[in-house]
Amino acid sequence: MLILAVDTSTNVGSAALYSSETGLVGEVTLNIKRTHSENIMTAIDDLLKLTEHTINDVDKFAVSIGPGSFTGIRIGVAVVKGLAYSTGKTIAGINELDAIAYGANETDCEIIPIIDARKERGYYSRYSYENGKLVRKDEYGVGEIREYLEDKKDKKILFLGDGALKYQNLIKEIMGDNAKFTMKSLSLPKASVIAEISEKQEDNLYTLEPFYLSKAQAEREKERRA
Repeated sequence: MLILAVDTSTNVGSAALYSSETGLVGEVTLNIKRTHSENIMTAIDDLLKLTEHTINDVDKFAVSIGPGSFTGIRIGVAVVKGLAYSTGKTIAGINELDAIAYGANETDCEIIPIIDARKERGYYSRYSYENGKLVRKDEYGVGEIREYLEDKKDKKILFLGDGALKYQNLIKEIMGDNAKFTMKSLSLPKASVIAEISEKQEDNLYTLEPFYLSKAQAEREKERRA
């Protein structure tokens, strides 16, 4: 099975082609100051050309449904739903926090992926490996990073995600030596991970929706004015 995955939930945009038989076929990842609407279709086209495939070779499409950037999530979900609809292929929506957590190797530490929500806030959840399987221990959440970590100071925790990179000093201030971090390149989201963990999942094309967790800035401003 050949899976095309897209991840545009954060500032990093990524597209990957993944084979369930042989693994990663190719991946394009961009962390640049251009909107995903400018890049993602070009990235997909270039990826298919470089791997000598066409869109009709794809058996399944996968996409990050968030949480993260409201605009980025909408772009990714719309693109992948359009491709799945036009080709008649199946689709899977993967939570971004799950995907980032899966990027960590098996470890004795707990794992907390953090996606930047600005002003020392983040989207987060908590995971650990149990009998070789990654298990989510908390609900998905959003809020002040300091408040979320306050009762976790005595635990060794591996942090990943763009929020972990951006607020590394804050996390170290709270956690001390119990805070662990990966290489920067391993902390960023990757569409190849979205593809791999989507193998056994299938969602309804018409009911699949973005997973936002919190309201967009425009909505919050509108409510304040009202």
